[in-house]
Amino acid sequence: MAAQHEITVERGHVEPVYAHFDDLDTMGFVHNSRYAVMLERALTTFWARNGFTFTDGEYSHPDVFLAVAEFSIRYRAPIRGIGEVAVHFWIEELADSRAVYTYRVLSLDGGTVHAEGRRVHIRIDQTTLRPTPWTPAFHTVAKTLL
Repeated sequence: MAAQHEITVERGHVEPVYAHFDDLDTMGFVHNSRYAVMLERALTTFWARNGFTFTDGEYSHPDVFLAVAEFSIRYRAPIRGIGEVAVHFWIEELADSRAVYTYRVLSLDGGTVHAEGRRVHIRIDQTTLRPTPWTPAFHTVAKTLL
């Protein structure tokens, strides 16, 4: 990937992701379904950098076991072609077992909003498969995104 450009944000985190050739539709735009993948990659990279991973079939932390309860997106301007873009995300609301992320997919200079939306995570207990509270370790990292 190219050198990361600095986008100044008041809250949350900006993670660069790459739009690949196979992300494009027949018009040469990033296909609408790939925006969800870009957000997934940005969130995964951020949380893995903070010690929350899934490797060799093992969760590094119980908070990695979660379900996406909601995903919404509003498309604003197409990404035309391959290259780096930025995903800006933050936690809008943090509840007992729920985290509500708001996100924007931006040009690297931050001047164009390609898409925006929200995604809701629910922490799931691995044994009961029911919602369960986030751990203190999760809260420590999540506070950096509030």
